[in-house]
Amino acid sequence: MSDPMQEIMASFFVECEELHESLVDALQSMADGEGDVETINVAFRAVHSIKGGAGAFGLDALVDFSHQFETVMDACRSGTLAVDDRLNELFLRCSDMLSDLIRCSRDGEAIDEATAEGLIAELATFAPQEEEAPAEEIEFQPMTLSLDDLGAPGDAPDLPPLDLPPLEDLGIAPPDEDTAPAAGGIKVVFAPDRELYESGNEPLFLIKALADLGDCRTSVALDAPTDADGLSTLGGRLTWTIEIDTEAQPSAVHEIFEFVDGLCKLQVEVLEGTTEAAAPLPDLAPPADTPAPAPAPVAEAPKPAPAPAAAPAAAPAPAKPANGEKAAKAATSAKASPTVRVDLERIERLVNLVGELVINQAMLSQSIAEENIPPNSPVTNGLDEFMQLTRNIQESVMMIRAQPVKSLFQRMSRIVRESSAAVGKSVKLVTDGETTEIDKTAIERLADPLTHMIRNAVDHGLEDAATRVERGKSEQGEIRLKAYHKSGRVLIEVSDDGGGINREKVKAKAIQNGLIPEDVTLTDTEIDQLLFLPGFSTANEVSNLSGRGVGMDVVKTQITSLGGRVTIESTPGVGTTFAISLPLTLAVLDGMVVTVASETLVIPLNAIVETLTLAVDDLKPVAAGQSVLCVRDQFVPVFDLGVELGYRDVAPVQEGTIALLLSPEEGVLVALLVDTIEDQRQVVIKGMQESYGRVPGVAAATILGDGQIALILDANDLVQNATGEDLVIKQKKVS
Repeated sequence: MSDPMQEIMASFFVECEELHESLVDALQSMADGEGDVETINVAFRAVHSIKGGAGAFGLDALVDFSHQFETVMDACRSGTLAVDDRLNELFLRCSDMLSDLIRCSRDGEAIDEATAEGLIAELATFAPQEEEAPAEEIEFQPMTLSLDDLGAPGDAPDLPPLDLPPLEDLGIAPPDEDTAPAAGGIKVVFAPDRELYESGNEPLFLIKALADLGDCRTSVALDAPTDADGLSTLGGRLTWTIEIDTEAQPSAVHEIFEFVDGLCKLQVEVLEGTTEAAAPLPDLAPPADTPAPAPAPVAEAPKPAPAPAAAPAAAPAPAKPANGEKAAKAATSAKASPTVRVDLERIERLVNLVGELVINQAMLSQSIAEENIPPNSPVTNGLDEFMQLTRNIQESVMMIRAQPVKSLFQRMSRIVRESSAAVGKSVKLVTDGETTEIDKTAIERLADPLTHMIRNAVDHGLEDAATRVERGKSEQGEIRLKAYHKSGRVLIEVSDDGGGINREKVKAKAIQNGLIPEDVTLTDTEIDQLLFLPGFSTANEVSNLSGRGVGMDVVKTQITSLGGRVTIESTPGVGTTFAISLPLTLAVLDGMVVTVASETLVIPLNAIVETLTLAVDDLKPVAAGQSVLCVRDQFVPVFDLGVELGYRDVAPVQEGTIALLLSPEEGVLVALLVDTIEDQRQVVIKGMQESYGRVPGVAAATILGDGQIALILDANDLVQNATGEDLVIKQKKVS
């Protein structure tokens, strides 16, 4: 049986991730000079909410850091502290530390206390210092009592008077001044906006919290709807008026509504005198024969003590109506469609069920084809509609797993800051297309490749400040992350405005490391592809960022495992762009079903450029067991898929042999010989690595309509394993 507290804590950490995401957005806007008062309020509320939840679970380290963080943020939003570049940089580092504290608290890892304390100390230098007035020394006269002074039992003791200084001399305002709360208490006018309900807040709980301050008299007004949307919601139409008989200060009311700041309209005023509705209160008064004047000074004396807090309590009030248009615009832009948190395991089960539905649909198609049912019969027409419905369901379910790349891009902003600090360069990260959605699994597995790319861009791609100035560039380098959809795939680009790839140095380093022959001639694109060879590195020294030769080859391997590919474009003196192309989903793909030596295989459709039917004289032998195909004046290496997979021995090419023209690399073509093409269909991806490990040339498996299991091939890995060397070099040899 699951622990309810653990479930609540898990929900809290999920909420922390969302709050931290909004915090990073707000801080980035502030760093870009686009932040206004509402942006600072968003950042403050995020930190404050994290602190509040952490306090409920006893996460002291997270509470202490968040408290100092929000203290400085509060000074910024109140206008007592100006936000400059130095403060923005500190806020971003504190945001990174806050993320680490959340992760460590969630996973039970050790917290880097030294770094946290260092940042707390830096924040303390910006925190407003409260000047405390020196307390005036009060001389109390000793007082002695004897049993005779107490008198007989039941008699009031005759105590000597105390010689106390006036309240004015102690810096305390007398009770009849304006700073003291009126005898009538506090009046609160509360009108929740629509966003308050959408964010999961409950007005009833807020009103109950007000009741803890004293006796309440509550009335509510319902305004008529102004548009069609108002018919289905009460947001912005309900207004509560609460009068509270209390001695509390208005600041106590503001503390109750602090969590919904910006989500409601709130007016707090001190009532002067006693209202008519307070008439029933005399029932609680002492009897008439009881001397009332005696306790009055004792009851009134503590009242002035909290009077100095009245000034800051009133400060937030004028800030709310200020910049009304900006606040309204920010509130409108902040509106989000309602969402429901669903356990990822449930989504995975749904995806698997949809996969089984796709398989069953393929089985029905196979059975109907075997029965030779006419194409226009009701059965085939119904099957066509069923196929279309299945595809629509599959696409909709796949979109449930899709998530915006925003969280991934935010993580990269931290990598840029840390990498630039390590090499002493000033670098700015610019993101575009953060709302582009991609499969959640791909987002998690893209973190490492993008980290490698960005570190290489900072270390190798961008020049130092002096060199950039000499070349007429800004001292601050720029790295751009861009995501967008194209032709049913997701493209992610990592570009920099640095010096571009030094291709002569890359080629010389590859020759030095024995990766290519000295006499080989390569184009610019082929030289760029050398960066992905294992063990290749142009760094002269090993550093924390580069130089170990385990960077770009890892990038290519991980992206290929996702069914994607990576390309490079570089212009000397202008910059370099790495483009990652990925499928929209990792659960279902469009593939071409082929037969080789009586074995059924699936080749991803996105890897196939075109199909060709060959004649015997189309192939030109160039070496023992190696032939080439001339396609539009270009010689293309040819591989027999059956031979490469070990299904058959080398055999002469027959008339009518089918060749699939593939493009596993940018600017590189290869022809793959197969026996027949069976079909083009959607197939459900079934992973094999957990059971069999990594199989060269094989990406996954699938179940076909007849129940047969077919392997899904990895075209790039298959061709490179077939040649035993890099595809680029092989193609140059046959050309």
